[in-house]
Amino acid sequence: MSVYNKYSDELLLDFLKEDNHQAYTVIFNRYCKLLTNHAYKILQSQDDANDIVQEVFVAIWNKRYELNIKGSLASYLFRATKNRILNHIAHEKVVSRYAESLLGFIENNYTFADANQREEELRLIIAKEIECLPDKMREVFVLRKVNHLSYDEIADQLNISDKTAKQQVYNALKKIRAKINPFLIVVIFKLYFFD
Repeated sequence: MSVYNKYSDELLLDFLKEDNHQAYTVIFNRYCKLLTNHAYKILQSQDDANDIVQEVFVAIWNKRYELNIKGSLASYLFRATKNRILNHIAHEKVVSRYAESLLGFIENNYTFADANQREEELRLIIAKEIECLPDKMREVFVLRKVNHLSYDEIADQLNISDKTAKQQVYNALKKIRAKINPFLIVVIFKLYFFD
């Protein structure tokens, strides 16, 4: 048993300031387990508790020349451990918030980009199907759905009845829906099973 074990904390600190490794070892052995148990109770992680206590003792060694401890060494060590625990918890919360934020951004941005891509694909399919409509049907459909004319206005402009205009639009929508329904089924399938 080392004679240093019998020394008071104050005397050990004096030796520590003179680069005495034995004094440091005795301080470490005297308080390490107590501080680790204290940190573990708060953090519920043995690894984190061990890391924090190691950091406290490394800091004590690194600052041994400037150490000016008012009060007991035990109080100083518990306070230093508590501060490192609080810093650790704050850091973990920041990292967690950042990760959640980044994940949310990636998911939302991907979903937004993916939705825009699907919308563009659908728009192109609809435009292609409008182009494939018979001339008169396409003309009526464009006047109604693109130019937003009423059926009466279309009838006057094309010299047809409003019922004919309505029928042409109905037939055009039926043809377009028949072509885009398979596309929509694929989109819905992708949304629910692959995203």
